[in-house]
Order: sequence, then structure tokens, then C-alpha cells
Amino acid sequence: MQGLTKRQEQTLDFIRRSIEERGYPPTLREIGEYMGIRSTNGVNDHLRALERKGYLRREDMKSRALKLVEKFVEDAAPPAAKVSDEDLVEVRVLGRVAAGLPLYAEENVVDTIRVDRMLVRGGRDVFGLRVSGDSMIEAGILSGDYIFVKRQATAERGDIVVALIGDEATVKYYFPERDYVRFQPANAQMAPILVRATDFKATMLLGKVVGVYRRL
Repeated sequence: MQGLTKRQEQTLDFIRRSIEERGYPPTLREIGEYMGIRSTNGVNDHLRALERKGYLRREDMKSRALKLVEKFVEDAAPPAAKVSDEDLVEVRVLGRVAAGLPLYAEENVVDTIRVDRMLVRGGRDVFGLRVSGDSMIEAGILSGDYIFVKRQATAERGDIVVALIGDEATVKYYFPERDYVRFQPANAQMAPILVRATDFKATMLLGKVVGVYRRL
């Protein structure tokens, strides 16, 4: 590739393969892990260089908004396999959700991804979280998975929800009982979390899980 360093070629190739295989670009963290770069600033240096040289376009500073410049796209998917911008919805991926902060506060949002709107119900009311731990493995939700969550303060009995308990967001089945709300893990080795009905507030419910994404 004319005018690119070896590292810039590797970065561009990784982005291209991610788009071809998954349908969307990698995150800054994924690029950093692949390239062995710990700092997102270091990743951004490579991306800015690729922008200057005309290989990439970015709608903002988040990697999910990356677009390959068409003249440099090789072995592209056939037109029938492509997804138009109108079919995509931008989902904000949250990091550690803290009590007292608005859900979409700058401190919470770590990345954005653009996915086929048919894969997530709820459109702009959907946010993403990366799962940590094994509490929902029997429901097919594994540590490291990304879940898509429709933002809402109500849920039906038995729904999988994301709840803010204390200062930590947790993914569990939701079972309101007479005297308490039971947040049930999908792991026979783990006990449920019980919140007394008098202590439960609607603001504890961040939303209902509507989708799961796993990187193979």
C-alpha cells in the first residue's frame, strides 16, 4: 500500500477484515489489543495517519464510526450482502455504570457500535454492555459477551434485565415477589440477589436485555 508504514498497513488490514467478517469495524480497544498498543491515543495516532493519507473516514473520534474509503476496499462483499446506513443503528457501549450519573454520561460511554437495526429492538433506546462473570452462563450469556439492552424502568416477571444494585450494574432474571425483588442468576452455583420491596426503586432497573453478541 503506497505511502503506509508496516504498522499502518496492519491496522488497515485488521479494520478491513473486521468489516468483512462481522459487518462493522473494531473498537479502539480491539485494535489496540491486536496491535499490542495499550493506549487509545496510540491507536488514534494510526487512525489519524490513515485518515490523512485518504484510506479512512471517521464521523467522530470513536472507532465504530470508521469507514474505509471505497477505492482502497479490496475483495468487498457483493452488493446484495451490504447493509445500507439506513439499516444501521448506533448503539452506545457503556463501561462501568455508576450510581448518581445519567446512564449516557460521558464517563459511562466507552465506545459506539453500528449494527443492523433488525438485530436490536428499541432503536436509539438500546445501549450495550460487556458482560463480566459467569452468573448468566445457563442462559447462554458468557463472560466477555456484549449484550444489547433496551432502556426501560419496567420489566415482566422472568425477563433478563440489567439492574443497578449498589454501585454495580448486574445482569439477572427479574422476579418481583411480595416482600422483595429477586434477581436470579442463571448459574446453579450462585445465589440470587434479594432486594426488599421497600428498598426497591424503579431507577434500579436500567433496561431489558434484547440481544447478545459474541466475538468468536
